[in-house]
Amino acid sequence: MADLKIRVYRGSDPAPDTTVTLPGGVLKIASRLIPKQAIEALQKEGIDLEEIMRLSENPEAHGVLVDVEDHKKHERVVISLE
Repeated sequence: MADLKIRVYRGSDPAPDTTVTLPGGVLKIASRLIPKQAIEALQKEGIDLEEIMRLSENPEAHGVLVDVEDHKKHERVVISLE
């Protein structure tokens, strides 16, 4: 299983401000711990957490899944399987 990485970039800094790594082996369990508001925010951006979990089980699924840029907040969020 691939690890799920969520990186948050602020401003024009090429280095992430925050990185969250969810190991693939605990992804299903960890997904139950995600607050409802966070899941709703992901869904609002068109991100399907259930589909990401299914993809993480595929050994060939690696790379960037979602790259969201909020120009008003000068923020970028990248979700990938590694």
